[in-house]
Order: sequence, then C-alpha cells, then structure tokens
Amino acid sequence: MPKINGNEIRPGNVLEHNGGLWAAVKVDHVKPGKGGAFAQVELKNLRNGTKLNERFRSADKVERVRLEQKDQQFLYESDGMLIFMDAETYEQIELPADLLGERRPFLQDGMTIQIEFHESEALNASLPQKVVCKVEETEPVVKGQTAANSFKPAILDNGVKVMVPPFVGPGEDIIVDTLAMEYTARA
Repeated sequence: MPKINGNEIRPGNVLEHNGGLWAAVKVDHVKPGKGGAFAQVELKNLRNGTKLNERFRSADKVERVRLEQKDQQFLYESDGMLIFMDAETYEQIELPADLLGERRPFLQDGMTIQIEFHESEALNASLPQKVVCKVEETEPVVKGQTAANSFKPAILDNGVKVMVPPFVGPGEDIIVDTLAMEYTARA
C-alpha cells in the first residue's frame, strides 16, 4: 500500500492508522506561529463508526488504502440486515441496515448501489445521488404565493419529509438528491 505524507491527507482518503481503517472526514492545515505546520485530521472508523482527531506533521508517513468499488443490487431486508447481490457473480452479501443511516428510506427494491470493499470485507455503501420518489401528500397551492423561493412540506411514499415547490401536487413523481435530502426536479 502506498505511504503518503501527513500533509497530503485529503477529505475522503481512507487511511490505515492504529491498526484500523479510518476515513478522513475533515482536514485543517494549521501553521502556528511557533513550531512546524501540521494537518489536524478528523477521522471516522469504517468498521465501528467511532471518531478520532489526530495531528499529522508533514514528516509523518501514513498508509493510504484504496477501496475496491463494486455495484451491487439490493434484494431485500431481513432482521435489520440488507441483502445485496453482485450482478456478475450472483454472490450475496449482508450489511447492517444502519450503515445507510437517515438515507435508508431511499433504498428501493432492485436498486443498484455502490459498495466499497477492503480485501473481501464490505465497509461502506453509497446510494445513487438522485432517486425518483412519489409525493404521497402535500398542502394545496395557496393562491398568490408566487415567490420564487417559496416551498411547502411534502411527505414521500417512503415516509421522508422534503420541501417542494408550490406547483408539485400529490401523486407526482419527483427527483430527490439523496446527499442533501432535498427536491431537485420533477421526474
């Protein structure tokens, strides 16, 4: 595995540190008036989700890990575990449902998502950035409410609440950004 200097760490990098796999969440480069510069890095453990703040000087060497990304198809959920299948080999893997966190309701049957592997261990899963959802209920349009940035609350078919423009009504399909969890366009 390639070793990189402490000042080359960027957000999103996966590092092997203290015997665990850590993702760099936030990186601040600090240059104090006295002493050498360092990178203040907020790390998140990929196996158990714990967080750690660590300082790396430019002379410090850290192992950068490359994760293999594979597309997997979602099959079903059973006892808090999500079952996925590799479309090429038809192998099935199980991941805990809480791995997706608040984005879990956007996972739909048959959806293809990207799962990151380290050797043969599945560590992370990411949904497609845009997902089509149906609006179950929303408030009626208020006449005269023509402000360009006016939004109203809507409940989607998966139970998630998002803000939508006034022209979107119940029963319509909309495209939702899964990262920001907000309306982007009509489907």
